[in-house]
Amino acid sequence: MPQITLSAEVQSEQMGQRLDQTLAELFPEYSRSRLKTWIEADLVKLNDRITNIPREKVLGGEKIEITVEVEDETRFEPENIPLNIVYEDDDIIVINKPKDLVVHPGAGNPNGTVLNALLYHYPPIAEVPRAGIVHRLDKNTTGLMIVAKTIPAQTKLVRNLQKRKITREYEAVASGIMTKGGTVDQPMARHATKRTLMAVHPMGKPAVTHYRIMENYRNYTRLRLRLETGRTHQIRVHMAHIAHPLLGDQTYGGRPRPPKNASEDFMEVLRNFKRQALHAVMLRLAHPITGEMMEWYAPLPDDFVELLNALKADYLEHQDELDY
Repeated sequence: MPQITLSAEVQSEQMGQRLDQTLAELFPEYSRSRLKTWIEADLVKLNDRITNIPREKVLGGEKIEITVEVEDETRFEPENIPLNIVYEDDDIIVINKPKDLVVHPGAGNPNGTVLNALLYHYPPIAEVPRAGIVHRLDKNTTGLMIVAKTIPAQTKLVRNLQKRKITREYEAVASGIMTKGGTVDQPMARHATKRTLMAVHPMGKPAVTHYRIMENYRNYTRLRLRLETGRTHQIRVHMAHIAHPLLGDQTYGGRPRPPKNASEDFMEVLRNFKRQALHAVMLRLAHPITGEMMEWYAPLPDDFVELLNALKADYLEHQDELDY
C-alpha cells in the first residue's frame, strides 16, 4: 500500500479543540473515524511527540505530522461513465461535471459516481485516497472540479485549499431582487436535526462567500460568487441565510416564486428547472507540482442558459410595469 506523510499547523482558532476534531478540519479528505484510528495507532506526532489520545486538547500553533499507509480505492468498481475533461496532465484532471452526477459513492449512491468514472478513466488513481477527489460539487451543481492523479498532487491541493490559495467562482440565480454585492461571513455546522443538511451556526466552522450582482430580473438576481472557504452546501446555505435562496433549491427554500402576470411559457421553464441554479464557472490555482498558475472556465450548461433567457425575456416583456 502507498505510504503518505501529512503535515499541517494547528490554527489559532482551533485552540481548545479535541485533537481528532482538529485533524478532521486540517485533513478533510479523510474521515474523522479514520483519523481517530491513526491517533490511537501512534501514527500522529504533535510537535514531534507521538500522541495516542483523540481527546487531547490543542493550543494552536502545534506542528502535526502523520505518516501512514493508506488503503486504495479498489473496493469501488470502475465504470465507463463519460467525463467531460477540460484539462489533464500527469498530475491532475480538471472536469466539467454535469447535473445529476454524484461525486463520491455513499448512502443511496453506491455507484454511478465521478469516482467510479475516474477509476475507469485512469486505473492507477485507485492508489490515491478517494481516487484523488479533493473537493466536491453537489449532485445537481454543475461545473469545474479538480482531481489529483497522484498522492503528492493531492496532498498539495488539499493544503492549498486549506490555505485558501485556490480560487473558485460560481454563477447562480438567487430569489429576490438584490441591489448590491457583498460578503456573507457566517460560520456553518451540521443542521441540529436534519443531519444531511448544513446551517449557519455560531459554533460552526468559518465560512466566507463573496458575491456581486450580474443582472436583475423580476423576482430574481443573477450572481457571480467566489468561495473563500469550501464548506458543504456553503453557497446554498449562505444565500438562504440572507433571504435570497438559490432558484430551484427546494432543500434551502428556493422554490419557484413566479412574478405577477408571468406567461405560461415562462412558468413552464421555472417548473422544469428542477435543481439549484448553481454552476462552478471558474477555477484558478497554482499547479500542485510545477507551481504554474493555471485557470479554467466552464460555459453555462444548456438548462442554465435556457433559464437565463426565460428570465430576461420575462423582464423585458414586463419592463414598463416595473416600479423599481
